[in-house]
Amino acid sequence: MISLFARIFIRDADIGTQSGRRAYGMLASVVGICLNLLLFAGKYLAGVISGSIAITADAFNNLSDAGSSLITLLGFRLAGMKPDADHPFGHGRIEYLSGLTVSVLILIMGFELGKSSVMKIIRPSPVEYGCLPLAILAVSVCVKIYMFLYNRSLGKKIQSAGMRATSLDSLSDAVSTAVVLLCSLIARRTGLALDGWCGILVALFIFWTGFSSAGETVSPLLGRAPSSEFVADIERLVLSHSEILGIHDLLVHDYGPGRVIISLHAEVDGHADIFASHDAIDLIERELKSQFGCLATIHMDPIDCADPELAPLKGEVSDIAESVFPGIGIHDFRIVPGSTHTNLIFDVEIPGDCPIPDEEIVSAINKGVCSRHENHFCIINIDKYYTR
Repeated sequence: MISLFARIFIRDADIGTQSGRRAYGMLASVVGICLNLLLFAGKYLAGVISGSIAITADAFNNLSDAGSSLITLLGFRLAGMKPDADHPFGHGRIEYLSGLTVSVLILIMGFELGKSSVMKIIRPSPVEYGCLPLAILAVSVCVKIYMFLYNRSLGKKIQSAGMRATSLDSLSDAVSTAVVLLCSLIARRTGLALDGWCGILVALFIFWTGFSSAGETVSPLLGRAPSSEFVADIERLVLSHSEILGIHDLLVHDYGPGRVIISLHAEVDGHADIFASHDAIDLIERELKSQFGCLATIHMDPIDCADPELAPLKGEVSDIAESVFPGIGIHDFRIVPGSTHTNLIFDVEIPGDCPIPDEEIVSAINKGVCSRHENHFCIINIDKYYTR
C-alpha cells in the first residue's frame, strides 16, 4: 500500500535524497494516522459491545498511536527545515526528539493500561465475547503486523530512528492485541475471568517496547559512538590512497540522518610534495561526501619516512603501549635527538573502556621505554578513542 501511495502522491521523490526521504517518512506517518484511527474506532466499538477493559484499553492504545504518528509526521516536517544562523547544521535531530516523544507516549499508555487492568482484577465485571469483537481483534492483529513491516522496512531505508520506534510500537500492538484475542477465546470457552490479567500482560509488553524504543532515540541524542562498520568503511576509503600512511583522531558528529560530519588526521610522507599531498586530501574529502553523504575535514600529519630509526622504534613503543592495556595505540611519533638524551614525542590513544588512569599509563610506557633505551625519554599527549 505504501508503494502504491508513493507512486500516486510522491512519484518524483528519490528516497536517496533528503527531500525524498522526508516525503516517504511523511507519507508513512499519514498512513499510520489513518489506520490507527480506524483501528481505534473498531476496537472501541468491540470494547463497548463486550464490556472488556482489555479491548477498550487496546483501543485507546491505537488512539495514542495515531498521536505518535502525528508526532513523527511533525518530526519529519520540522527536521527538513533548512539550516539557519542559530542551527548551522540543520534540524535533523528533531527526528530523534520525535522518536523519544513516541516512546514516552508508549510508556504512559502502558502505565494507564496496567492501572485499569489492576482495577478490573479487584472489581471484576462480566464480559461478553461475541463474534464481532473477536473478528475486529483478528483484523487488528493483521493490520498492525503490516504496519510493523512497512515501518521497519522504510525506517531502515531512510535511517529514521523515529520510524524504527514506530515500528516497534506497531509490533507491540500486534502482540498485545493477539494476547487479548487469545484470552478472549479462552474466556469464552471456559468462563475464566482473564480480562484484567490479560491487560496486565499487555501493559508489561508495552512497557518493554517503550523502554527499547527510548534507548534507540536517546542514544544518538547523547552522542553515541559510530558503528564499527561505518568506521571501517571510512578507514578503508582513506587508506586506499597510496599517499596516506595511516589515520587517527577520527571524530564522527551526528546531527540527524544524512547530516554527519567527520574529521580525522591523515599521516603523509613529510618529504613528499606538499601540493600533491594536499590534492590527495581534497580528493578523499570529496569521495567521503559522495559515498557516505558526510562533510569531511582532514588534517595532514607529516611523517619523517626518511629516518631509518623511526619505524622500528615506533614499533617497540607500540608494543609497550599494547602491553599496558590492549587497544592502546600511538601516533604522531617523532624522534628528537640531543647530546645527552633523545626525546620521543608522540600521542597515545586510549580506548573508552580502559580502567587505568592516564597518569599510570604514561608512567608505564615511560618505564617500558627506559628499560630498553636508557637515554630515551617520552613526551606523551593523551588522546581518547571516540569510535568503537
